[in-house]
Amino acid sequence: MRDRELLRQILEASRDLWDQPETRPAVRENFAKMLDCRTPALGAEVFSSETEEKFVYHTCKSPACPSCGYRATLLWQREQWSALPDIPYAGLVFTMPSLLWPIFKQNRHLLHDLPALGAAVIEQWMKAKYGVRLLIMVVPHTFGGYLNFNSHLHILVSAGGLQEAEGRWIASLRFNKDSLMRMWRFAVITFLREALKRHVLKSNRNGKDLSRILKSEYERPRWIIYIRESMSKRHFLQYAARYARRPPIAQSRLLRVTDREVEFWTKDKKQKRSVKTRYSLQDFVAALAEHIPDRYRHAIRYFGL
Repeated sequence: MRDRELLRQILEASRDLWDQPETRPAVRENFAKMLDCRTPALGAEVFSSETEEKFVYHTCKSPACPSCGYRATLLWQREQWSALPDIPYAGLVFTMPSLLWPIFKQNRHLLHDLPALGAAVIEQWMKAKYGVRLLIMVVPHTFGGYLNFNSHLHILVSAGGLQEAEGRWIASLRFNKDSLMRMWRFAVITFLREALKRHVLKSNRNGKDLSRILKSEYERPRWIIYIRESMSKRHFLQYAARYARRPPIAQSRLLRVTDREVEFWTKDKKQKRSVKTRYSLQDFVAALAEHIPDRYRHAIRYFGL
């Protein structure tokens, strides 16, 4: 069975689980569109000649659709190749401790502000260190390799910046991992403390427990940050394409689907190899639904220049 049909099989078999009034609207809308992807339900373009007629059915364009995600990635690469200057670039990943993931999972409205927090950290540090402004693209992700909820940011930046005071371009900038880590840690914890103070943070825990968790995570000596510096424009777009329009799970990772479970492969970072993972049908669909963004939430946010 083709990979696209495997995902359709999963959604059809689980429709009574997700097609319910209490389901988050974005989930119902996107899952329904994915079922209709490349079918007459979404309409078609008709190409005809004197001897032949061909129907090309419309795609769903859902951010969770592996087929549409792949095409969106190729289109995004072509657009960025024309738009971006031919200069060196860098890629950063801002993560957070796993104890904070459930807070964002239960408070999806807070996810919208994370890209601005990450961009502000880089802008503030670069302004203080070099007096420059950068080109910054932020791609928020909520999924890990196992489809677990893992909130983090992929940040794509120019490796040079505009020094506005003197009107010149500084071509070679270095990123200090420790300084950026401390600023990111402060930004996230301060943001969550303010949300708690304004009573806009829902949780199964009480306020005292949440305050204790935030204090503990702020005192955690190390938050993980990755930095990949000095990529050419071509390599930068190849790197960025892995994240910019990436759906939660690729078609090629789906291995087997039954009425009861879904099997897929993932890269285990600890074991440093690909492993097979099995979820019940219900758990797989629930995990996939967590990574469907709400409507009007942008997949890519732009800051700086």
